[in-house]
Amino acid sequence: MLSRLQEVEKRFEQIEQALADPQVASEPKELQRLGKAHAELEPIVQAFREYKNTLKRIEEAESLLDDPEMHDLAQEELDSLKALREQQEHQLKLMLLPKDPNDERNVLLEIRAGTGGEEAALFAAELARMYMRYAERRGWKYEILDMQETGIGGYKEIILLIEGKGAYSALKYESGVHRVQRVPVTESSGRIHTSAATVAVLPEAEEVEVEINPEDLEIDTFRAGSAGGQHMQKNETAVRILHKPTGIVVTCQDERSQLQNREKAMRMLRTRLYDLQQQQMEAQRTAARKSQVGTGDRSEKIRTYNFPQGRVTDHRIGLTIYNLQEILDGDIQPFVDALIAEDQARRLQQVTEQEALASANQEA
Repeated sequence: MLSRLQEVEKRFEQIEQALADPQVASEPKELQRLGKAHAELEPIVQAFREYKNTLKRIEEAESLLDDPEMHDLAQEELDSLKALREQQEHQLKLMLLPKDPNDERNVLLEIRAGTGGEEAALFAAELARMYMRYAERRGWKYEILDMQETGIGGYKEIILLIEGKGAYSALKYESGVHRVQRVPVTESSGRIHTSAATVAVLPEAEEVEVEINPEDLEIDTFRAGSAGGQHMQKNETAVRILHKPTGIVVTCQDERSQLQNREKAMRMLRTRLYDLQQQQMEAQRTAARKSQVGTGDRSEKIRTYNFPQGRVTDHRIGLTIYNLQEILDGDIQPFVDALIAEDQARRLQQVTEQEALASANQEA
């Protein structure tokens, strides 16, 4: 770990020197690249320097143990510093874990009603509101890109764009099947039903990352309208785009302008194509995915919202919180934090096992 941290610090110092170079200051793209790298490395370097300071203070405290007058005071200081060193080492190991390159991206969040008919559609609407409220709590922006409403306020499908720093890192564990257990409003006998909705969390793709050939697109326009075809607009502002090589279809009718709907639809298409690329890459690492907190498979049941007991249970980590209404109002941070911590613990364990294996091989 120390050798890796020393390499990071050396790289950080080289970047600082480059940023002070007048020639670099005259190249905006290079300046931006170095600035981003500097911002990413600075927290690690600062933590490493604090850790080195702790090691130095430990040496100083140890040198005073032989002094009878200072022994007790030095021992007390030493115990405190060793506990601090352990905390700092753990934090540095976390900071050195490989980062998901998508973590800082915006999110395309797709919610679809599953088994349960109208009740599933109502639940999909509640999940959509939950994520909107969570975005508000985090200070992120969100907008509805597309939706298919039902007659009593539910959604067969709703697609949200959530924009904010770290949105994907927080929401990526939400992919999967969300299950609800309650008495539906459409149930007259009072029986508890189980319904479900699927959530897909996709990192938004940058335009330069996905090359789209205009000849591969089939673009149609139509009149936008609400559920049941009511309130149809006179102009064809809604846009449907078919990507012929993959068969992916995206639609957008939220905006009044055809141009705006087309731009949004293209953002959705780029993200879907980027997600397809990611899935193809992940298929090559199936064994590794099985050990994750959640595979992100949209067929995997990840969470149950039980209304009679007022509880929400995440099945991947066995966490149950009896605070259902607040969670549906966007207070999902406890689940986000627990899932991130579980993932970090798993990856740390893998690193420890790899280091132990490498050490054993060297000794052999």
